[in-house]
Amino acid sequence: MSDTPKIDRRTILKFAAASVAVANAVGVRQVAQGAAPRVLPADTLPNDVRLGGLKDLNAYFPWTPSASVEEWKQRSEYVRRQLQVALGLWPMPTRKPLNAVVHGKVERDDFTVERVILETGDGLYCTGSLYRPKNPKPGKLPAVLCPHGHWANGRFYEHNDATFEQELKSKAESIPSGRFPLQARCVQLARMGCIVFLYDMLGYPDSGPIPFEIAHGFARQRPELSQPDRWGIFSAQSELRCLNIVGLQAWNSIRALDWISSLSDVDTSRIGVTGASGGGTQTFLLGSLDPRPAAFFPAVMVSTSMQGGCTCENASYLRVNTGNIEFAAMIAPRPLGMTAADDWTRELETKGLPQLKQHYSMLGAPDNVEGKYMAFPHNYNQPSRLMMYEFFNKHLKLGQTSPIMERDFVPLTKEELTVWNGEHPAPARSVENELRILRGLAADQDAQFAALVPSSPESLRKYREVIGGAWDVMIGRKLPAKEEFVQENKHKVEGEELLSFRSVIRLKGQNEEVPTYFFLPRNWNKQVALWITDEGKSSLVKDDGSPKPEVQLLLDAGVAVAIPDLLYQGEFLADQKSLASARKVENPREFVGYTLGYNHPLFAQRVHDVLTMIAFCRFSKYEPEAVHVIGSGRTAGPIAAAAAFQAGSAVNKVAIGTGGFRFASITEAYDPMLLPGAVRYGDIPGLLALVAPHPLWVSGEGDQLPAVVTKAYSAAQSTSVTAYSGSTDGELAAAAKWLLS
Repeated sequence: MSDTPKIDRRTILKFAAASVAVANAVGVRQVAQGAAPRVLPADTLPNDVRLGGLKDLNAYFPWTPSASVEEWKQRSEYVRRQLQVALGLWPMPTRKPLNAVVHGKVERDDFTVERVILETGDGLYCTGSLYRPKNPKPGKLPAVLCPHGHWANGRFYEHNDATFEQELKSKAESIPSGRFPLQARCVQLARMGCIVFLYDMLGYPDSGPIPFEIAHGFARQRPELSQPDRWGIFSAQSELRCLNIVGLQAWNSIRALDWISSLSDVDTSRIGVTGASGGGTQTFLLGSLDPRPAAFFPAVMVSTSMQGGCTCENASYLRVNTGNIEFAAMIAPRPLGMTAADDWTRELETKGLPQLKQHYSMLGAPDNVEGKYMAFPHNYNQPSRLMMYEFFNKHLKLGQTSPIMERDFVPLTKEELTVWNGEHPAPARSVENELRILRGLAADQDAQFAALVPSSPESLRKYREVIGGAWDVMIGRKLPAKEEFVQENKHKVEGEELLSFRSVIRLKGQNEEVPTYFFLPRNWNKQVALWITDEGKSSLVKDDGSPKPEVQLLLDAGVAVAIPDLLYQGEFLADQKSLASARKVENPREFVGYTLGYNHPLFAQRVHDVLTMIAFCRFSKYEPEAVHVIGSGRTAGPIAAAAAFQAGSAVNKVAIGTGGFRFASITEAYDPMLLPGAVRYGDIPGLLALVAPHPLWVSGEGDQLPAVVTKAYSAAQSTSVTAYSGSTDGELAAAAKWLLS
């Protein structure tokens, strides 16, 4: 590299110091033997918001409407993809025959009720009651889907004597059959000319085979069901595939919609959805996911406050940087009605509804959204139902005369409602049947991934759209813009051949910091290598602050090197001990979704740090000609690969050491490397394939790279992929030499 042109010392200093005043030349001593000298003073942690408290379901979730239709189009597309990834619905599972069974008709004066069994997956069922008008008008009829919500015994719910007496006294109900409020809404809608499907949430009364105690009462991890080859719901393995109860319930809603839309007498242009509480969650999730229903009425659930406390309302990624108000906004411009009560929704009329009205106005449908607070406890009582009837009467064009009033009816008994009998026996609620459902869904996911493995430039684009689209959600951040970061130098050392800087790179809008070492050779060749390791900068920097031999190889060739501590590495650790377990919110139930439904996984947060560093290096006003990324180790390699994919053309060469790691080997739900969805979307091989066509060097995979990687590079018409199968001891030096080749 002797003929490499040199740049003047002033340019070097400007690039590295960014005109920030240099701290006192007296260095800060390292805090532990064997550690690199610190960037920050001893006993000082980075001023990073991520070291503070975690967000949980009880936080505040305000929403700001988009400024324009075009901005909302882009935002809503991303939020919909985020929902689909979180719920295990990106791409949608294979729609297999529902094998619908409709039987056991019960006739009342002016309506009928039939029992319905839909097989929505291998061993997964959606069960419920189908209400019809007994003497319908000629022509096709409107339909309403009714997910019931968290009422004891679901479809079979009945107020006890004391509760119903209080309901009558408070005017929450006014007729004897109001004792059965879930049946009441279905009966009245049928009397208004609608076909109504009231269906079970998982674990409620006829749903099987996952029991209520697991679907809604899960509290402790089950080690015996947390193995790579034998895993149940809520385990690390199910998280790695984004298989969760809220996703299964959303899938049941979609399949229920498929089924009711297929009925010959249903007008598919007039389908409504309504549910309260957890049923309200299902209502707006279905509205966010599916464009087919025409109108939605989620009761007592949409708010800026508590977002849903049940395991069936939470999933990893579900509400990261979003919430229930925005989910409701996803329904627009289709009609949306809401009620609020003396619960977490009580402030709807002042927090949430004004923003939704602004949003609907922007979309040209100001009259299509309404909401009302009613001074009752959490409910779907008669006043709320009356509001819903008027809403659907208007928007489904039912032609009823207002005001609509309920009439008494003869309620159905449990025996008349249950779908299971001798001819149609209930599936056993057993672990083996739970595993059967999950195995079937996982096999379908694997088949979908296999079908996406690229074989041509066109199929590579599809792979990047689907698999890359999922990893984009899982990482949750793009490359920061040039104006988003600042550098603060804490210490510098000037040598004859080398300048070294200890700096903090601060991402301003996110309130995040990255303590970093910069080594800048005097013969800088306008290239920068960002080197990530499992332990942070101490892996590549000696006790005296000088670079280790592998780094020196790059410096001797004129390549500048940046070596950061990522979140919970090095200076992020008060006790210098690596995390044995990921952080979690203060919830006694061992469900990862309560944490990762609102906060990025640690893996993603570390990728964020790498993206910050790539942006800092790339957007220097002195315009480096190349920025390379090296990630060495089972932690750092995958992180560097994910960052390189997200950074796109901002990165030139990429060197990855995987250490043979696979996400599929994780068995602990709070493993710091847990990244929900990683197995579904191809694990490490699937991620490495996304790096194509960047020149890629890979170690830890032997001399034969995974097929999806070689096929992706072939599809990209690139041969710039190299497998290293030499000794572990020589791995770092080999990566550096490859980068220089």
